[in-house]
Amino acid sequence: MKSKALARLKVIALALILPGMAGLIASAMLSVHYLDTMPRWPSPQESRIVPRNIHGIIVFQTETEDRNLNLLEYCSIGVFAVGLGLGLVYLEKWRLRQSSAAEESEQFSRYNP
Repeated sequence: MKSKALARLKVIALALILPGMAGLIASAMLSVHYLDTMPRWPSPQESRIVPRNIHGIIVFQTETEDRNLNLLEYCSIGVFAVGLGLGLVYLEKWRLRQSSAAEESEQFSRYNP
């Protein structure tokens, strides 16, 4: 793999890993906020009837809040996983490139004392 393609792969991997991680942190912060502000019992008059277990404590939220938090969590996990996969591919390609360069250097030094 050429240097430019390898560098591009690294940039794309980082461009996916970092927003994925930021999304996971944001969803964790939102969950903690929900834990502090949401009622612990269903509140039909506020449409807070959807339960969510946060660290062993059940809070009740609206369907929209549940959908939005689920969307944030799952999209963040997906983006992070794709970035992580590309990062692993990058590391494998980089390792192969380094080992082939080391072999070439070793062969050169063996035949040219």
